[in-house]
Amino acid sequence: MEGVSFTVEDFHSSIEKYDYESEMGAKVKGTVFYTDANGALVDITAKSSAYLPVQEACIYRIKHVQEVGILPGLQEEFVIIGENNVDDSLILSLRSIQYDLAWERCRQLQAEDVIVKGKVVGGNKGGVVAVVEGLRGFVPFSQISTKSAAEELLDKELPLKFVEVDEEQSRLVLSNRKAMADSQAQLGIGSVVVGSVQSLKPYGAFIDIGGINGLLHVSQISHDRVSDIATVLQPGDTLKVMILSHDRERGRVSLSTKKLEPTPGDMIRNPKLVFEKADEMAQTFRQRIAQAEAMARADMLRFQPESGLTLSSEGILGPLTPELPVDGVDLNEVPPAEEL
Repeated sequence: MEGVSFTVEDFHSSIEKYDYESEMGAKVKGTVFYTDANGALVDITAKSSAYLPVQEACIYRIKHVQEVGILPGLQEEFVIIGENNVDDSLILSLRSIQYDLAWERCRQLQAEDVIVKGKVVGGNKGGVVAVVEGLRGFVPFSQISTKSAAEELLDKELPLKFVEVDEEQSRLVLSNRKAMADSQAQLGIGSVVVGSVQSLKPYGAFIDIGGINGLLHVSQISHDRVSDIATVLQPGDTLKVMILSHDRERGRVSLSTKKLEPTPGDMIRNPKLVFEKADEMAQTFRQRIAQAEAMARADMLRFQPESGLTLSSEGILGPLTPELPVDGVDLNEVPPAEEL
């Protein structure tokens, strides 16, 4: 080394500048430069390449890292989770970072009290396991709105709300009942919703409307008589239906396509037209209901002249005016119940 200004100490010092701290849990930035069936090699500008195993590439189960966009040239932040004893190379993970983000996301969704969808992937005597944001959460049977066995719910998506989000205890508890109650509260009489035919019975069809099962009775399919429901509907069909009634205590929803027909029998002859005109027909239905209710309230006031009040044609209370005859309203103007 005589005559050389660069000493051994300088060499080791320079090497340390390009060496990463291999402490477990540390985050490092790296660039993927090779992938195979088992994972990916990552350049983190350390003395040797780091390795990302396929099982650490994503919070979801995948067979190849390319399924989640991990390709040569990808620059990403990784976390160190181990060390290979053979060549001292580091083992990296993206799954750990995604895991922390998933818990944070669940806490946020719980705070916002929103409804999420969870796919049922397993179950036991106490309830079912559903995947939400990549995490496995537990839904007790007491928190499921339908009386179904775990096997019947397997692979199905359930609307859910968060009950408990505890990352430290790895506890994620969810409720289907709370989600259903929130959804059902938004079902207004006369509103039009999109549903999917789940099953057919001699008396009607059960329609899934966003996780809620409603009954489309055979008498409410069309103004024309329907002798065989299978000639009009099939399981899996998507259609528009109108909410006729909603019993929140019993969780029963009655539906109708009959009220959406522009002309009687359209549901049998031209269902496409019915669905195109659904919102327009539903608006007409709601207007008839509002008018009938306003007329009924106005007629009731006829028996209470001392109140000095009447209802306008819009259903607004006000002082007696010439618009309302003293002898009340002609109930013959109210549309027949069948037309409502």
